[in-house]
Amino acid sequence: MASLVKVGYLELAQLRDRLEKLQQRDLVKFQESLVTELAERLLKKAAKRTPTGLRESWTLGSVHYANGYYEVEVYNNGENASNVEFGYRREDNRESVPGCFMLRISEKELEQDADKIVEGKLMKLLRGAFHD
Repeated sequence: MASLVKVGYLELAQLRDRLEKLQQRDLVKFQESLVTELAERLLKKAAKRTPTGLRESWTLGSVHYANGYYEVEVYNNGENASNVEFGYRREDNRESVPGCFMLRISEKELEQDADKIVEGKLMKLLRGAFHD
C-alpha cells in the first residue's frame, strides 16, 4: 500500500540551511568543546586520585586539530609526578615503590563513560539545530 507524502520546498530549504550551518560552524565548535570537556573530566578524575602535594599541578594544554584528530594534553608538571604515576626504585636499589597510576586508571574510567557523554552532547546539538 502506498501513501502520499507532501513536503514543501520551504521546509526542504530550511532543512538544507540548518544542515549547512551545523556542518560549517556549529560542528567545529561542538567538537572542540567536547574534547575540552572530556579532558577536563579526565583532569578531575586524575586529581582525585593524586596525592595531596601533586593535586594542584595538573594542567590542560590547548586543543589542537591535526590529521583528522583533536588532541589536548593533560599533564602533571609536579616534580615527582612521573615517579608517583609509574613507581620508582629507591636510591638504595633494595626496594621499589609501586605507582599510583592516577592518570592511567582515570583514562580507563573515562573511556567507559565517553560514549554516553558524547551521545548526550550530540543529541543536544541536534535538538538545537532542528528544533529552534
